[in-house]
Amino acid sequence: MRWLLAVAAAALLAGALWGAGAWARERALRDLESQARVSAQLSLTALGHKLDKFRAIPRVLAQDTALEAALESPAPAALEALNRRLETLSRELGPSVLYVLDASGWTVAASNWREPDSFVGHDYRFRPYFRDAMAARDAAHFALGVVSHEAGLYLSRRIDGAHGPLGVVVLKIGFRDLESAWARSGMPQFVTDGRQVVLLGYPEDWHYRVARPMSPVEAVQVRASLQFGAAPLDPLPLEPFLVDEDLSPAPLLRLTRAAAGLDKGARVLHVEQAVAHMDGWRLHLLKPVSAALAQAALAAQALTLLVLTALGMAGWWAAQRRRRARALQAARDALEAEVRVRTGELRHANERLRAEIDERRRAEARLHEMQDELVQANKLSLLGQVVAGVAHEINQPVGAIRTYADNAGEFLRRGQPDRAHENLSTIARLTERIGGITQELRAFSRKRVACVEAVELDAALDGALMLVGPRLGRQGVRLEDGRAGPSPRVRADAMRLEQVFVNLLHNALEALAQAERPCVRLSVARAGGRVRVRIEDNGPGIDPAAREHLFTPFFTTRAQGVGLGLVISRDILAEFGGTLEALDAARGAAFEVALEPMEEGA
Repeated sequence: MRWLLAVAAAALLAGALWGAGAWARERALRDLESQARVSAQLSLTALGHKLDKFRAIPRVLAQDTALEAALESPAPAALEALNRRLETLSRELGPSVLYVLDASGWTVAASNWREPDSFVGHDYRFRPYFRDAMAARDAAHFALGVVSHEAGLYLSRRIDGAHGPLGVVVLKIGFRDLESAWARSGMPQFVTDGRQVVLLGYPEDWHYRVARPMSPVEAVQVRASLQFGAAPLDPLPLEPFLVDEDLSPAPLLRLTRAAAGLDKGARVLHVEQAVAHMDGWRLHLLKPVSAALAQAALAAQALTLLVLTALGMAGWWAAQRRRRARALQAARDALEAEVRVRTGELRHANERLRAEIDERRRAEARLHEMQDELVQANKLSLLGQVVAGVAHEINQPVGAIRTYADNAGEFLRRGQPDRAHENLSTIARLTERIGGITQELRAFSRKRVACVEAVELDAALDGALMLVGPRLGRQGVRLEDGRAGPSPRVRADAMRLEQVFVNLLHNALEALAQAERPCVRLSVARAGGRVRVRIEDNGPGIDPAAREHLFTPFFTTRAQGVGLGLVISRDILAEFGGTLEALDAARGAAFEVALEPMEEGA
């Protein structure tokens, strides 16, 4: 009988330890998954930023008249000038190659024209990025270079002439910087395309492997396209495959051979996220979990064993209570006291947790209040800078009102009511002018809760121009308003959008303080599904060293500046889906505000 009890106790102990380990592993796995998703989101953000930086370059170059002229008349001097221009632009962009193909797919100019492996003189008509761009205007294709043998993403745009397509401009970008950053994380991170082929990432020897085996027919087609050169397209060293037959991701994998500093057999947690605006691209992150899961299970099992041991000791003392009544009572009292202490500690811990939660909520509320106060402070700062000019605009009609009022009285004395009526009408118009100015100042300075709705873009621009108009005249700044007609409605908060325009116009006027023939240019265009407002000046421009810090809080190049105007403007625009960007300009500075359009009836 005793041996049966011993066997049952051992089985119960083993079951409890196994259950505790399984529970701890499951809980640790959820925590690790949350950490992995945060890391994957950071990597995805870095990748998206790099793609967004380069995506617009081919579209801008395709509209360049000098490039179009070189394709229409490919004289040696014109092509050499185009080579030098592409070389300069590529050097400014960073690790990239720009080149131009004529309508037959022949490379006529390239930024690497001086290099031994220059693209000039090569026929790329077989490349999908050429064929697709000639057919559909835009194309994106990742492949291994046939000349440079360096992989990259090819972004292409068709160049149209007066009589049809003239060729294609192509931008090839590499991802060595991202791959180096991912390698420093110590976690395998890589991107696959729609056919589950690894395009880029860490470790490097996983490039051009597949998440699950390809069919022989598909493998032959991929190799024939030369997209990945002679890569064998072997499966990734993971078990099971990264995705199953339905392309659903496998959450927990095991390495079948050592890689990325991890031993063979190491277990990794797999998370993935889609890459925006890249058809079929997905970012994968493999987080090592073997050590963490083992440690969590061991800790839980040790705690369970400790609890079971305590329970066993309590049972043994209970079995001996007839002979040790007093000792048992003392043990019971001690145990109850310990339970009360633990319960009190748990209650205090819960109270502290609730207090911390309340404090965090209050802190978040204070943060939102401070953000609103910062926007309001910026608004009042701008108001103080324009009020002197506005006061001049008010003083002029006030003086005129006094004159017209005196004249009206004199005309009435002379018995000329018609002339008096004309003077009174003029006074009414002048008061309406003063009312418009003060109403704009009052509306601009009012602190109110943001309301995102359909906003007349022209109203916001005209309101900002009214506020800075006096300073424009005082500085002798010429305003070139390029709006050809009514601008579309946009999704925004009217007063905060006006505040952004006042900020940008004020910055332009500050930059033009010492200019000989100061000029501010304003234009509105619709491109890429967005309404784009551009404000430019012909001042000294933005120092290249300062450009990368333009949107850093408290960074300023002016002695009296605070360094918050552009930061606040960018944050205001982000509230209703807009963006603020500093553009490259041949002279002076140029900023572009991109807003979501609101269609009629929306």
